Amino acid sequence: MRKITVLLADDHTLMRQGVRALLQAHQDIEIVGEAQTGRQAVERTKTLKPDVVVMDVAMPLLNGLEATRRILKQNPSCRVLILSTYSDDEYVHQLTEAGAAGYLLKDSAVTDLVKAIREAHQGKNYFSPPIAKRLMDHFRERFVRGVPVKKRTDSLTPRESEVLQLIAEGKANKQIASELGLGVKTIEHHRQQMMKKLNIHDIASLTRYAISKGIVEMGFPSQRTVQLEGQVKRPSRNRREA
Repeated sequence: MRKITVLLADDHTLMRQGVRALLQAHQDIEIVGEAQTGRQAVERTKTLKPDVVVMDVAMPLLNGLEATRRILKQNPSCRVLILSTYSDDEYVHQLTEAGAAGYLLKDSAVTDLVKAIREAHQGKNYFSPPIAKRLMDHFRERFVRGVPVKKRTDSLTPRESEVLQLIAEGKANKQIASELGLGVKTIEHHRQQMMKKLNIHDIASLTRYAISKGIVEMGFPSQRTVQLEGQVKRPSRNRREA
């Protein structure tokens, strides 16, 4: 019997190890790799070609939404399942529109995750019951009642979302430009457009917005040590240690 190959993408090591241990107990599932950033998830999906990627939303360097878009663009046959603590309606809608095969909350039972992986592999979709209900209400409003659902005016482009994440992670325009391979003026333009759409005009508010949408997590990056791409980056200190 051919096993369902799975890539785990989550920036918390304990979370990945816990999910790995739970899934390895099932003979039809094989964990072929792990990723601790969104970019790693995209790169390792390209090389490992898993059947299913289990993806967190709040991922460093590239959030789960943008990582999902890139994964499905380069490998349309791959199935992406979101496993997150965040259940914001707008983000759920964006991820389903991006092609995610399912969305589960991290307090779901392991049996739900296993079922979701199996159904995703079969080409089906699976959502946690609270999310499924809200999605059904959304589509009922749109199709059954014939009331069009207006697109939010603050909807960001993929590039604007990427810039937002890097700003919220504490990076300056020059760093963002270098990270994305763009000019500083281009980054400034994206930043201005993003702030205009969101009606937010300071970094602190942008960061709070990013946290509320699950784009970055509380305390990232200044309140905890972050291990990215094999290197440990520690919070900067304003004075020398005694």
